[in-house]
Amino acid sequence: MNIHEYQAKALLRSYGMPVPEGRAATTTDEAIAAARALDAAVTVVKAQIHAGGRGAGHFADRPEGKGGVRLARSIEDVADAAEAMLGSVLVTRQTGPAGRLVRTLYVESGCDIARELYFSMLVDRSTGRLVIVASPDGGMEIEEVAANTPERIFKESIDPAKGLCDYQSRGLAVRLGLKGREFRAFQNVVRAAYTAFTGLDAAIVEINPLVVTGAGDLLALDAKMSFDDNALFRHPALAELRDENEEDPREREAAEYGLAYVGLDGNIGCMVNGAGLAMATMDIIKMEGEEPANFLDVGGGASKERVAAAFRILIADPKVRGILVNIFGGIMRCDVIAEAIIAASHETGLNVPLVVRLAGTNVERGKALLAESGLTIIPADDLGDAARKIVSAVRNAGA
Repeated sequence: MNIHEYQAKALLRSYGMPVPEGRAATTTDEAIAAARALDAAVTVVKAQIHAGGRGAGHFADRPEGKGGVRLARSIEDVADAAEAMLGSVLVTRQTGPAGRLVRTLYVESGCDIARELYFSMLVDRSTGRLVIVASPDGGMEIEEVAANTPERIFKESIDPAKGLCDYQSRGLAVRLGLKGREFRAFQNVVRAAYTAFTGLDAAIVEINPLVVTGAGDLLALDAKMSFDDNALFRHPALAELRDENEEDPREREAAEYGLAYVGLDGNIGCMVNGAGLAMATMDIIKMEGEEPANFLDVGGGASKERVAAAFRILIADPKVRGILVNIFGGIMRCDVIAEAIIAASHETGLNVPLVVRLAGTNVERGKALLAESGLTIIPADDLGDAARKIVSAVRNAGA
């Protein structure tokens, strides 16, 4: 689960992270009131969407205009920025061309920036440990830094038996060229991020940029946090921060049925049981020259209702030009899958090619149900056969 910048900053502040003063606003009047309350010489008005690159982005109706992060030196500037951003679609490198509608702004006090650093904490899947990532090249995309100057990215892996050790934050501070007051301030930043990360079951804490002010203080000028969905039951207050407007409606509906679904940009919908088999199905579609439209794992013991819901989600995607169902029945019975496919096909008025590969428990009964359904369903013997048939059917349908 992702949250907005202003929410992340409020959480991190509660753990001792230094952040500039700011207030959220959903109307122009609220933005003006926030600026007046802050009473700063310079304020910053920031669009709140779940995507990075806001400052370098543009609004869909003004492609040559300003982005989603703007400096304001007067109340009039704040009002102009709020009017321009609220209710408009912001397009960034991370949103894709569709962009995201701006519903909330964050009005924040400006600060005296001497240096910009990069700081994040995340789980390193290769070691199973938390890792701190820092760089003197703050404000840039960390992927670009890694590609062009990897020697300027510093990492510290945290031993779960020991936790964060002071020597680790001190070592990073030295490599970042921090001294005196900056040195001690950085140690506090690392400790605050670690405490928040572990206490809230976070998946990532990213501060970019982490700025050093002219006075030698450190401030989290931007903040991004995401959380492990599987741990949200332990943090009901966090779950309340979810902004469903920022989520893919397909993924939101899938979550309601307990389905593991991730929308992609391809044209072949996939419904599979088991994450490994789902990944293999996506890979072989790519090998055949097409792109999967999603990752969808219905699970090992899904009900008829859950499978039917999964099928409806696939059909509702306008990019889908064909569907591949790949089921290996263990706990999941092939006849249950067949019944759900038939019911959902009749309900949705299926109008794209459908290839079904079934194997395992009650497979013959499942195949018989599909054959007797009266639907145009293309059977497949194995995964390779299924991938070739759905790719061929999609291409023929588009010819």
